[in-house]
Amino acid sequence: MQLETVKFTSSEVAKYPFLKETTAHVQKIGLDVEDFNSPELTKILNRAEERVKAAILDVSVGDRSSDDVKIPDDVEIPSFPVAIIIALATKNSFIKKRYALAEAKQAHSHFQLESKQRLLAIARNFGWNIELNGASQPPSEFILNFADYLRNITHLRDEKWKLINRFLVNGKVYLNHHDVARLLQEEVQRRLEKRLDAKELPPFPRKIMDIAEQLNSLAKEKLGEVEMESFPKVVSQSAFPPCIVALHEAATKGRHLSHVGRFTLTSFLLAVGMPPEKVTEVFKTFSDYNARLTRYQVEHIAGEKGSGTHYTPPSCSTLQTHGVCVNSDGLCRRIRHPLAYYKQKTISAQPTAGRV
Repeated sequence: MQLETVKFTSSEVAKYPFLKETTAHVQKIGLDVEDFNSPELTKILNRAEERVKAAILDVSVGDRSSDDVKIPDDVEIPSFPVAIIIALATKNSFIKKRYALAEAKQAHSHFQLESKQRLLAIARNFGWNIELNGASQPPSEFILNFADYLRNITHLRDEKWKLINRFLVNGKVYLNHHDVARLLQEEVQRRLEKRLDAKELPPFPRKIMDIAEQLNSLAKEKLGEVEMESFPKVVSQSAFPPCIVALHEAATKGRHLSHVGRFTLTSFLLAVGMPPEKVTEVFKTFSDYNARLTRYQVEHIAGEKGSGTHYTPPSCSTLQTHGVCVNSDGLCRRIRHPLAYYKQKTISAQPTAGRV
């Protein structure tokens, strides 16, 4: 299928508002940021606010249908760029990352149901060098240039994504429908995060700023949610959730951890009862390790220094937003916080479970 022959309908653009065709649809409306005070644009603004609000609360973009009435395409499509404006106006990195993830996950749910030809068209809309596999061997549906592949597996931790575990011939990676859908999710999220990383912002209308302020308050409430009660006195490594296992392994091997990753690991270990001095030792293999500074940072998170606030790990949804949630299992899908995972695992843990 040639790229120039592909046409996306209004309904498809509403489903995938990050396509190039969105610009043309929005231009037809003549949307202007200064017009948001206009009653005619109220529906668009309300839907845009709902997109960001749903992202904060549920990592979704909300439901287009309400009381069996579907939001029309001429509202749904422009609500996407307006939602980006709202997210930018919050100047909140959590909200921006959360919104990008929500849009990407929503798109992924649609990608999985698309035909091969339509998925191919969407991928080419992003400029991917991709084609359908016309041969019966190897048994795969798509052939993707390895550069496009590598660019989109940066945050995928599963072993199956490593290039060494893929069928690669002449710089082309052979993939199935599910794989391409997942890589497209990464493409969407990465592109949106880049758009939301704008440093210089124009002044926004008062109505936009009011919405941004409300969403910032909502995000603070969400970040403040903690599911923690009493834990056993002995720290049980076998009860660690998968994300903490990955962070702990990376730390002990001196591999790079993001700021969120370091904070999550430190606050988790402290929360389950590991003394600050032992937590400090976890980071000894880091190339930038400084005993005095690391000890101070750990004690600060423990509430022994600074403001006296005892910090707890971020929720699962926050870890997912920042790409720290990896290798989730069945229990992960039933809980909302890494400490809740640990508590449930320790309840049924054997007395001889592994110790730290």
